[in-house]
Amino acid sequence: MSSQWTPSLVEHVRAQALAQGFDLCGVASAHAAAEPGGALTAQRFTAWIAAGRAGEMDYLKRRDDGGELLRASARQAMPWARSVIVCALNYSSAGPVSLDNHDQTSGWIARYAWSGDERGQPTDYHDDLMRRLLPIEAALQECAPCQTKSYVDTGPLLERDFAARAGIGWVGKNTCVLNQGLGSWLLLAVIVTSLEVPDVVAVMAPDRCGSCTRCIDACPTDALVAPREMDASLCIAYLTIEKKGSIADDLRAKMGRQVFGCDICQEVCPWNRSAPTSMASGLTPRAQLINPGLEWLASLDQPAFREHFRGSPLERTKRHRLHRNVAIAMGNSGDLSFVPRLEAWAAGDDPVLAEAAGWAIERLPPVG
Repeated sequence: MSSQWTPSLVEHVRAQALAQGFDLCGVASAHAAAEPGGALTAQRFTAWIAAGRAGEMDYLKRRDDGGELLRASARQAMPWARSVIVCALNYSSAGPVSLDNHDQTSGWIARYAWSGDERGQPTDYHDDLMRRLLPIEAALQECAPCQTKSYVDTGPLLERDFAARAGIGWVGKNTCVLNQGLGSWLLLAVIVTSLEVPDVVAVMAPDRCGSCTRCIDACPTDALVAPREMDASLCIAYLTIEKKGSIADDLRAKMGRQVFGCDICQEVCPWNRSAPTSMASGLTPRAQLINPGLEWLASLDQPAFREHFRGSPLERTKRHRLHRNVAIAMGNSGDLSFVPRLEAWAAGDDPVLAEAAGWAIERLPPVG
């Protein structure tokens, strides 16, 4: 029984990944300090957490009994870990971008959350990628029995760091993984294994961002505080999805019409200009989620919200936070037709929504 990776085993696993619909697959060592930038990445993550960049995302701050951050090293949480398989799936679509000129009475939902199946039912990429990942894990076990654990955004490890070291791409200035052929519209899934990596099995992609700073310059909230460093507490995706309670006044106007996530730093990236459209099943854009009407979103009661979003990424933000975001987008729209809805919310029982609606009413131009 082999306890380490061989070139043929890497190619076998890569073939399995492609057969499951992934576009890219690579293997990286879990010994962070043993690879270029590994130890430095752990140090930077620790400093990033200490600086408060993670906002309210406490799961990123989890520590072991010794006080060490679990995500600073894969082996911190999984001492048996020796390597990480990284699979990437392209989710680019032919749909519009948020920066196009749109009716300001519509909201914007991040591209990754548009997906549905062939029947138009909502899908969540977490479930879709895990469904693809498990057969790869099983195929590996058949060839080289070992300890494994599969994750899609839920593991105590820094997926982007391993993606870069597995040859998937480089980490761009917008903190996304960039691939020269596919751009940055990539969903990542990983399998942690106990197989050793005896030699370098992947060549790290060269950094091709060059002197470009378009993503940094385009971020409305200045969340990209430095190349490859994001203050998540300022990021619109964090504010609309992760942030609980009220959003700071000085950030609301900068959020525009974003109601779930944000694609701006990827939309302006030159490497995404020619990114191919994804052909993956289960990732078909649902038309109703592309520039959805703010009034439609506002009208959703709990049963309707559940009907439209159960099983989709939007389910995690919950209806009350989505409506908070919609109220802010209404305030940024300049459209007085939203005043009755905002007034009803301002007089309602949800204090966070009422406060956001009151802000929106004050931001709209005076009647007459």
